[in-house]
Amino acid sequence: QVQLVESGGGLVQPGGSLRLSCAASGFIFRNYDMSWVRQTPGKGLEWVSSINFGSNRKDYADSVKGRFTISRDNANKTLYLQMNGLRPEDTALYYCARGGRMSLDTRTRGQGTQVTVSS
Repeated sequence: QVQLVESGGGLVQPGGSLRLSCAASGFIFRNYDMSWVRQTPGKGLEWVSSINFGSNRKDYADSVKGRFTISRDNANKTLYLQMNGLRPEDTALYYCARGGRMSLDTRTRGQGTQVTVSS
């Protein structure tokens, strides 16, 4: 079955950086678009970024554009999210999920990795 395991979260000061990873198994990773989403207490899931299977299309939410970079390594079945210029409002539980923005299947997301931006 589809398994996604996120890692790399932590506590960081405003302006800092983190790199999230998502290890995939149980499906042919290179055939699927992939996405990152995030959730904060009291809010629903917010789409953050998507990358197509060939890495030649990347989309970002306006709130993270210019600060976050999505990438993938199909050989190692891993999805990444490089987050720079972190802000307190980026604090959330971050998940990866299978699918692009329009085909996202949030049921596939893993346990998530917590990102906390605070001084």
